[in-house]
Amino acid sequence: MILMKQKFLAGVFLYAVLSAAVPGGIGQAEAAGCAGTVGVETRSSYRLKVEASVMNIYNEANIFSGKTAEAYGGRVYEVISYDGGWAEIAADSAEGYVRLSDGAVLVEIAREKVNEEALLRGKVVDYALQFVGGRYVWGGTDPHTGADCSGFTAYVMRHAAGVGLSHSSRAQAGEGRRVDTPKPGDLIFYSKNGTINHVAIYIGNGQIVHASSEKTGIKISAWNRRTPVRIVDVLS
Repeated sequence: MILMKQKFLAGVFLYAVLSAAVPGGIGQAEAAGCAGTVGVETRSSYRLKVEASVMNIYNEANIFSGKTAEAYGGRVYEVISYDGGWAEIAADSAEGYVRLSDGAVLVEIAREKVNEEALLRGKVVDYALQFVGGRYVWGGTDPHTGADCSGFTAYVMRHAAGVGLSHSSRAQAGEGRRVDTPKPGDLIFYSKNGTINHVAIYIGNGQIVHASSEKTGIKISAWNRRTPVRIVDVLS
């Protein structure tokens, strides 16, 4: 017999998206590390299996409320709610309450649904990371041969997510939706003398991947290596 919770709501969602703290950052980032993000929603629902030959279905969750119908042995019924040893069920054209101790058990049914956005974010991160060690080339737009910061982010977003971005960090800062908390795949912007001059891709665990400089090329850095001035979501 399954372990039954005292308060049950059919259709409870459990989100299996791992989270990682952002050191010194704006908030909490949903991430599964540098390898990307896996998002799965698990929906649990319950069915009631009648083991007695017949059970009374009551109007309310007490035996004095009056019988409205009967539940028959061997049949399985949809559970609407469960509380304190009573299950509200849908039986044919009627709804009512049965007392589990009269001869029934609850069976849990779990269904998993992939979080498509989380998978897309993981795809963007994985795609970007393949270029670590590549060259920084001012004005470059292809990380296979060399790219600058906005050329790198535009190339990754276009090829990994089908999102078109301008070849300018300042322009990219206005494309998408500004957010306070970064998720893997979000764009992180930095400024100098009040003007945005650099963009990177957040990969989780407080880290970014970016085309840094001619000296260091495409690399992974701490996201707060400089003070971030803007976070933009172009994937949601």
